[in-house]
Amino acid sequence: MISECPSTPAGATPFLKGHGTLNDFVILTDDRAELELDAARVRRLCDRRGGIGADGVLRIARAGELLRRGVLAALPDGVDPAHWFMDYRNADGSLAEMCGNGVRVFAHALVATGRSETGEIMVGTRSGARSAQVLNADGAEAVVRVEMGEPRFLGLSSAEIGGRTFAGLAVDMGNPHLACIVPELDHAGLEALPVERAPQFDGEFFPDGVNVEIATPLAGGRVRMRVHERGSGETMSCGTGIVATAVAALADVGEATGDVVVEVPGGELTVTVTEGGSTLTGPSVLVAEGLLR
Repeated sequence: MISECPSTPAGATPFLKGHGTLNDFVILTDDRAELELDAARVRRLCDRRGGIGADGVLRIARAGELLRRGVLAALPDGVDPAHWFMDYRNADGSLAEMCGNGVRVFAHALVATGRSETGEIMVGTRSGARSAQVLNADGAEAVVRVEMGEPRFLGLSSAEIGGRTFAGLAVDMGNPHLACIVPELDHAGLEALPVERAPQFDGEFFPDGVNVEIATPLAGGRVRMRVHERGSGETMSCGTGIVATAVAALADVGEATGDVVVEVPGGELTVTVTEGGSTLTGPSVLVAEGLLR
């Protein structure tokens, strides 16, 4: 179990640093939601030179405390006041509805800090309750499976990156995605694309922005993917985007369900798409703990 200082100095906030396939997070343990977590503070924490550095911030707090303090206007579907809630912020300080890798790392952190036992944990998110199963945990490392819910198809759209237009399937995973399966794209071609640049997309189709995934076609049950996340830029992995990509890759070969291994720059994860649901399974690593002052 990761230790937490029993007598935190005044003005200090305990934190962990963790990642799921290099999609990394600063995790703030703030059970009673006492921390003032504004956008400026999130940006400072996520700054890779002036702060700790991360793709986003996960606050651990009870859902009822976040509601009582006005962080949440109402409890999302299926979320109980006693549930641990993943109060997730993008690196630019904006709120995010859902993060698949974030839920996996969040559940691991709950176990590592003694807040939950291994097994099934119900995690509150802004897109509703998500069941996470910590399959095994050995201190700083764990394997976690998350119920990601039913993918909701929004239609077809396109995005432009580096002067090239990519057609894709718009998928709602609690947050919006445009998953582009590119015919005949190989690993070398994918690596050469400037995915780090902000994509151009249809603002009327995606009024709240969109995460854009570019992926190779399904081959041998596997695809390779890169992603540009709204509010964070290119990340090494994106859980909801990985599921959206698996869904689009299956649809590309005329399938509605199945297992897909998705390779991202940070590693690989397994997606299982069923009738009415999906799961995401992969590693979580906690790399540091300390105090913010």
